[in-house]
Amino acid sequence: SSEPYDPYVPRGGEAPSGNATRPAPGNSKTAALQADIDRTVDLMQKNIAKVAERGERLDDLQDKTDNLAVSAQGFRRGANRVRKMRIIIAVGVAILLVIIIVPIVKSTQK
Repeated sequence: SSEPYDPYVPRGGEAPSGNATRPAPGNSKTAALQADIDRTVDLMQKNIAKVAERGERLDDLQDKTDNLAVSAQGFRRGANRVRKMRIIIAVGVAILLVIIIVPIVKSTQK
């Protein structure tokens, strides 16, 4: 056939008429094709919804990651403070021991 393919015109070249009692040739193929299209559209809509949900979950995960990074930075600062205080306490104890022990040793040597 020399006519171009038109998906809206059943095979045989005649446009559909108002006669609905006799199915035109190709209607079963058209119905099957439409069913395939409907399934594909439904699948794509589900995929789009899943992608949107995944995007929301990724946003939530990004927020949690940011919060964890802030908490880790605070923990690091606190750990550094504790380390400095431990050094200061150790030096203080050493100084106190020297202050206490040196006079005792000097008094016992006399």
